[in-house]
Amino acid sequence: MELITLKEKIKNYVGLTRKGPIKEIFSILVSRTNFGNQLPNYGDDAAVIPWNDGYLLFAADGIMTRLLINEPYAAGKSSVMVAVNDIYSMGGRPIAMVNVMASGEEAHRKAVAEGIKKGCEKLGVPMVGGHLHPDTPAEAPSLSVAILGWARKVIRSHFARPGDDIIFAVDLDGRIGCSSVMSWDANSGKTREELIYRLEVMPLIAEKGLAHAAKDVSNSGLIGTISIMMENSNKGAVIDIDLIPRPSELDPTQWFLCFQSFGFVLSVPPTNSSQVLNLFRDRKIDASVVGEVTKECKVFLKHGEKKALLFDFEKEIITGIKAKED
Repeated sequence: MELITLKEKIKNYVGLTRKGPIKEIFSILVSRTNFGNQLPNYGDDAAVIPWNDGYLLFAADGIMTRLLINEPYAAGKSSVMVAVNDIYSMGGRPIAMVNVMASGEEAHRKAVAEGIKKGCEKLGVPMVGGHLHPDTPAEAPSLSVAILGWARKVIRSHFARPGDDIIFAVDLDGRIGCSSVMSWDANSGKTREELIYRLEVMPLIAEKGLAHAAKDVSNSGLIGTISIMMENSNKGAVIDIDLIPRPSELDPTQWFLCFQSFGFVLSVPPTNSSQVLNLFRDRKIDASVVGEVTKECKVFLKHGEKKALLFDFEKEIITGIKAKED
């Protein structure tokens, strides 16, 4: 595998480059907020609000337009999955969701709603309300879901520490997903009980205090998600692509850019890595140490004896969101 070619495909992947405008919006709406009792947000998958003896987790996500137009049923299911993953990635458990749907065609609305219904049934989280725009042009539908969860303890996205192992946990028992987005579907064919049992490993890791940081593998792909976690943490990493578990159905480049229905990256102290790996493997989840966190704010790809610089966060950004210096 040619590292330079892989590097360019990752850096130019739309799932990653589309994150750039976040910096401006974050600066206006989030970084200057000084009211309420929420914890400061440096790229977390959900907002963290202290509540009673734990934390409320509050997140929202939107679905890509091309998926919503071309595969509305799959888009509906995905809207639930991505919201639920955001809560579990931080060590929480979902409570309920609401949605905002814009769709001007009855058949389209029904397909989206049926997909949402299926997603809720599969993952055991209710959709309790929302808002509909029924007069939207057919070429411009939209779908967003907001979710509320709760956690006893949380895993943030910006606390990776130099010397931590980077662990990638993924369910390889799946298949290539919808055609509109490069994806791996490890949810279809499994029962609700199987899916929730698999996801419950993340709250367990949080409650045991085994990980410094975590994120779910989003449309940025695996290496993009690791890189965002490093950017949020104001750290760097060396990612050994030879250590990354993957299915035979996809070549390495496709896999590294792939959206995961179940995929998490964690920054874990080496003394805890065996325990974390065993927790995943006990639930039939493939998990491996695929890299190391470094103090220097640069992300390198490693293949055999070769290394290539992927991101230098002193000179470039993905989201532009960085935690304050230690």
